[in-house]
Amino acid sequence: MRITDLMIQETMIMDLQATTKDEAIDELIASLNRSGRINDPVLFKEMIYKREAESSTGIGGGIAMPHAKTTAVNEPTVVFAKSRKGLDFEALDDQPAHVFFMIAAPEGAGNTHLRTLAALSRLLIDSDFISQLMSTDTPAEVSALFDAKQAEAAVKEAAKEKAKAEKAANVASTSTTGQQQNTSGVIVGNANSEDFVVAVTACPTGIAHTFMAEDALKKKAQEMGINIRVETNGSEGAQNVLTADEIARAKGVIVAADKNVEMARFDGKPVLQRPVSDGIRKSEELIRKAVNGDAPIYRSQGGNAKEEGASGGKISVGSKIYKDLMNGISHMLPFVVGGGILLAISFLFEQLASPENPIVQLLQTIGGGTGAFHFLIPVLAGFIAMSIGDRPALMPGMVGGLMAVNSNAGFLGGLAAGFLAGYVVIGLRKLFKGLPKAIDGLKPILLYPVFGLLIVGAISFYVFDPIFGSLNTWLVDALGNLGTGNAVLLGLLLGGMMSIDMGGPFNKAAYTFAIGVFTSSGNTDGAWMAAVMAGGMVPPLAIALATTFFKSKFTEQERKSGLTNYVLGFSFITEGAIPFAAADPLRVLTSCILGSAVAGGLTQLWSINVPAPHGGIFVAALANHALLFLLAVAIGSVISGLILGLWKKSPTLVK
Repeated sequence: MRITDLMIQETMIMDLQATTKDEAIDELIASLNRSGRINDPVLFKEMIYKREAESSTGIGGGIAMPHAKTTAVNEPTVVFAKSRKGLDFEALDDQPAHVFFMIAAPEGAGNTHLRTLAALSRLLIDSDFISQLMSTDTPAEVSALFDAKQAEAAVKEAAKEKAKAEKAANVASTSTTGQQQNTSGVIVGNANSEDFVVAVTACPTGIAHTFMAEDALKKKAQEMGINIRVETNGSEGAQNVLTADEIARAKGVIVAADKNVEMARFDGKPVLQRPVSDGIRKSEELIRKAVNGDAPIYRSQGGNAKEEGASGGKISVGSKIYKDLMNGISHMLPFVVGGGILLAISFLFEQLASPENPIVQLLQTIGGGTGAFHFLIPVLAGFIAMSIGDRPALMPGMVGGLMAVNSNAGFLGGLAAGFLAGYVVIGLRKLFKGLPKAIDGLKPILLYPVFGLLIVGAISFYVFDPIFGSLNTWLVDALGNLGTGNAVLLGLLLGGMMSIDMGGPFNKAAYTFAIGVFTSSGNTDGAWMAAVMAGGMVPPLAIALATTFFKSKFTEQERKSGLTNYVLGFSFITEGAIPFAAADPLRVLTSCILGSAVAGGLTQLWSINVPAPHGGIFVAALANHALLFLLAVAIGSVISGLILGLWKKSPTLVK
C-alpha cells in the first residue's frame, strides 16, 4: 500500500496559518473534518491531546507528528501540512516545527494500514527528504515525492532480503555474532564487530514514534559499526521479539518506550530506560552507553534499577509522585463521575417525591456511600500503590484505602495508604531477594500479599486511625466551644473546613458540627447548615469554572471532567473536586478553601438559614433567603475559580 493512499491531496495544507501549537492542531483537525475522514472532531481532539500529554509529538528536526487512534476516525488518514515561518510545537529540540503529519487511525485499523503508517514514520528520519518536502509547492509534488521515496525504499528492501536469503543459504551451518538471519529479525551492524546491543521501542499509540526510534537506532548503529537488534511494540503488538540468547549476549539494553514493556527478561542486564523520543534524537548516546555498560543493572524484583527522564537524568521525586498520583486519579475518576451524577439525580427525585421513594433509594444506594462513592478512596489508594510497587501492591493499597474510609481518614489518609503500600512492596522485594530461587513463584501469590497486607493494615490501624480519629474529635469539640458569639467568624471557619480535605476529617468535623446543632440544640433553622452547604458546593463549582474559562491550564480530560463538576457542585457533592485536589493539592486546596470560607461567612453575614442537611441547589428554595444563598455560593465559587485559573500552571508544566 502506498503512503499517498493515506496522505490524500485534498487534506494537505501547503501554507499552515497557525502560529501556536493549539491553532495548528485545530487547523489540521478541521482539514480532516472537512474531508469527512473523522466523525467526531471533539473526541479526536481529546485523543490528540491525550497523546500530547504523555510526551510532545514535536520530535525535533522541524517535524511534528500529532496522532491518535480512536473510533472518531472513519478512514485512516495522514494530513500533511507545511508552515513556512514555523511555530513552537514544544519540540524535543526546542526548535520550531515546519512540517506536520497528523495521523488519524481508526480503532480497528488493519495491519496493512498500520504497516504503511510505520513506513511513513521511517521515511521522516531522513533529513534530506525533509528538506525536499519543504521545497514543494503543491500537493501533487508532495505525493510524487513520497511515491518516489517509497519506491526507492522498496527496491532497497528487496535487495536486502535477497542478500539475507543468499547469506542464510551459504552459512546455514555456521553461526556468527555478526549479521545473521533468524526467526525474530535481523541483526544490523558490522559482521566483524563484537559489540552487540538490543533495544525495545514503544509509544502509547504505536503508529509513529515506535518505528522512527527503531530506524534511528538501526541507522546510527550501522554508522558506528555496532550490531543491534530492535524489537518494536507497535499497534500490531510486539514485532521482531528479542530472543533469550540475544539478550544474554548483549552488552547492554536500550528501552526507549513511553508505555510498559516486558522487563523481567532483562533481569541482571545493564538497562537504559528512556522516553521513545530519546531513541529518535539521542540514538548515538544511547547506543554508546549500552555498549559501554554505562547503565543501571535492572532487577525485575525491585532491585536498584534507576528510572531516567527525558533529559537523561533520574526522574525527580516530584515527577514520580505526580505520575503515581495520576495513576490513582485516572482510575478513580469514573467512580466520581458515575456515582456523583446518580446522587445528583437522586436529590432531584427526593425533592419531587420523598426520601423513601424506591427510585431515590436505588440511586443513592448505587451512587452513594455503599455504592460507587464507597470505592473512591480504595481505588485511588490501590492504583497509586500499583504504580509504585506493581501488581502485588494493588491489594494492600486498596485495603489501606478502605481502612481510611472506615476510620474517617478521608482521601488524605487514602493517599498515605497508597504510597505506603507501594513502598512496602518494594521493601519486601528487597527483603526477600536473597531467598532461594525455588520459591520465587511463591513471592507474588503468598509472601507479598500476606506481609504487604499485614504491614499496611497494621500501620493504618495503629497510626492513621488514631491520628485522624483524634483530629476529628478535637475539631468537633473546638467548634462546639466556639459557640455562636461570632457567627461570621464561625461561618468562615465552617465553610473553609469543607474544602480542606473534601470528605476527610476536617470536612466531616464541620458537617458533623452543623448536623449536631441542626438536630439537637434547637437551632433547627439551619444557620450553620447554610455555611457548610455553601462551603461544600464551592470546590466542584470552582473547578468547573476554572476548566471552562482557563482551558489552556487543563488537559482535555480535565476539561471534560470539569463539566461534570457543575452538576456535582450544584448537588453539594464536594468529592467531585477530589481528583483535581489530589493531582495539584497546593493550588486546588488553597483556592477552594479561600472561596469556601468566603461563601460560608457570607451566609452568616446575611443571616441565611437552610433547614435541610443535604441537596444543594435542590433545597435552596427552602432557605429563608434563597437568592442570597445562591449568591454566596456564586461569589465563593468565582473567587476560587479565578484564583485557581490564574495560579495553576499549564499541563506540560505541572510536575
